[in-house]
Amino acid sequence: MIIWIIATLCAFFVKGLCGFANTLVFTSILSFGTANINISPVELMLGYPTNVIISWKERRSINPRICIPLSIMVLVGSLAGVLFLKNAGTVIIKVACGIVIVLTGIEMLVSDVADKKGKGSKALLALIGVISGILCGIYGIGALLGAYIGRVTEDTRAFKANICLVFIVENTFRIICYWIFGILTLTSLKRALMLSSFMLVGLGFGMLCSRFINENLAKRFVVVMLIASGIALIIQAVR
Repeated sequence: MIIWIIATLCAFFVKGLCGFANTLVFTSILSFGTANINISPVELMLGYPTNVIISWKERRSINPRICIPLSIMVLVGSLAGVLFLKNAGTVIIKVACGIVIVLTGIEMLVSDVADKKGKGSKALLALIGVISGILCGIYGIGALLGAYIGRVTEDTRAFKANICLVFIVENTFRIICYWIFGILTLTSLKRALMLSSFMLVGLGFGMLCSRFINENLAKRFVVVMLIASGIALIIQAVR
């Protein structure tokens, strides 16, 4: 249980500090000794309330032209991801998860350095939405979605408002699917409840530290650590 507490504190500290990457951190830490089918439902129940709170707080910055199309595409991919999580072997999921973490981390690092903004094409919107849905269905990872929304929103408030609203739609759908397919169990619900206080502590401490730590520097440090953990996870899975 200690490793779950550490993962929760670290993941939601990062969430409070950077506003993203909590799922990547949570999954990276726990995947070394726990199957993803046991990790994803717990992280889902821990992260869901934070998306509701943030989207409500920043509701004035919600842009339907961004969040509605992405929500639809994410839902399309999410079902495929849930089915893969239910039926694929543990080693395959761990290797795929490591590859996803590394590639997503590299993409996030490059896009952060480039600091590109733009409208984004409809084809790219659809592709990223479906892929993000698949990743969310398997791992709960929405960093690719975050990288795209970060390019089409003007400021941090708009970014948080729109991505959290998409996550609310996706999370709600995934909770239903996880329950139907037996992935979300009473055991995972109890574990999430036990970890909820640590989630609040990590989130609050991260938000406090964000006042004193350079946000961009913190984001880049987290991304580099994620890339390293993804590589380590791949090596550990194939040994």
